Amino acid sequence: MENPFNDRGVSVTRNALSSAGQVFPLRDIVDVQVVTVPKNKILPYTISLAGLVGAIAGGILRSPAGLVCGTMLIVVGWLTWATQDITHRLMVQTANGLREALMSTDREFVERVAAAVHEAKTVAAAPKA
Repeated sequence: MENPFNDRGVSVTRNALSSAGQVFPLRDIVDVQVVTVPKNKILPYTISLAGLVGAIAGGILRSPAGLVCGTMLIVVGWLTWATQDITHRLMVQTANGLREALMSTDREFVERVAAAVHEAKTVAAAPKA
């Protein structure tokens, strides 16, 4: 690997992967994989459902406070859903198990890091002439 990878605080050299203060020697890395973590659906739905129940109860009981609090919870549930990001993680398989090396919302960046690790391992494993 002639030009080491160094971008956004992540570096891959011919000896190691360094990310977020963690250093993974290439000789210890068995494999790397990119894992996509989708948005959490349960929390926003639960908050919105609780708000809907509160708003209905406030309407039935003619309670302005119940109606307003229920409506606010519905909005909070929607905001919880809208502000979540789909994240991508670089998981490093070593002899000690699977560890997260990197997390980002930019899948292309995580895939470039994975490709750089694969390339560095290939170059390190190649016989020297």
